[in-house]
Amino acid sequence: MMAAPHRYIRPLVMVDPARPEGALTLANGWGRFTHVEVLARNAAPTVQPVTALTEAERHALTAPRKDVAGLSMDRPRIMAILNVTPDSFSDGGRFDGPEAAVAEARRMARVSDMLDIGGESTRPGAAEVPVAEEIARTCPVIAALRREGVSTPISVDTRKAAVAEAALAAGADMVNDVSAMRYDPKIAQITAKANAPICLMHSQGTPDTMQHNPRYQDVVLDVYDHLANQIAAAEAAGIDRGRIIADPGIGFGKTVEHNLALLARLSLFHSLGCPVLLGVSRKRFIGTIGEADTASDRMPGSLALAVLAAREGVQLLRVHDADETRQGLSLAMAQWGL
Repeated sequence: MMAAPHRYIRPLVMVDPARPEGALTLANGWGRFTHVEVLARNAAPTVQPVTALTEAERHALTAPRKDVAGLSMDRPRIMAILNVTPDSFSDGGRFDGPEAAVAEARRMARVSDMLDIGGESTRPGAAEVPVAEEIARTCPVIAALRREGVSTPISVDTRKAAVAEAALAAGADMVNDVSAMRYDPKIAQITAKANAPICLMHSQGTPDTMQHNPRYQDVVLDVYDHLANQIAAAEAAGIDRGRIIADPGIGFGKTVEHNLALLARLSLFHSLGCPVLLGVSRKRFIGTIGEADTASDRMPGSLALAVLAAREGVQLLRVHDADETRQGLSLAMAQWGL
């Protein structure tokens, strides 16, 4: 286990066209900051100027992030979700046939930067899918897209090493593991061998139990420490930090209050020194706050959170509504000069 840091550094991100004197650029991207919020386990938060940062703290926040599957991290990127499952919470059953899945993937590739293809639902209460079935759901779709010349980067959404290996062989570029390598540790070696990027997401429990009274000492700092530990484990397995993406795992073993606390201090996760991915699209807490019981009615709330996340420097936005997100993000990026 990596020792928890004595203090946690959250950049107070700005995207205003006026650049204050002494502002630092966040991760070679579109945000900048002159001050940080310093968090600690046993002390009240304080706001300090960037001149108070140590060299290591400054480097973690300002070092350029490497490309992810050929995508530069100098602007927000849209990762479009394609669930080839019968039971995903939002679109389960719509694209669980190869022809429908490939057609939808071709459409989404026109408006998104990356496709995230998954064959196992990780919604609360979901049951585990056998490896062979998950491979049969995902790999034919990935292979068909590559045969048709679709060059958009593809991420495979899986917790299982054998599925990741098959998907990478079929033409996937990246692994998106909601268990952060805890469900099947062999996924680290598979990813390292393929020289592929991996997204490590925080979760508490498994999909069938994760919403059963989740508890934290401090949800923001607990999630940060978990991700820091799993990043260190990935590096020990041979995965360069430049190929690791961090995801705080909104909705995975979290209450509404936990989700809001993480979103309020989202920019903290830049201190991990990795690109940050956020997946909030159509999740239940959006419906709870926004009074939208049906998942497909949560696009407006999902879009609002995607733009707010990009405003905090988040590089990868995992969404169901790629067309709407592209339009909303284009307006925000135009305002930010991107």
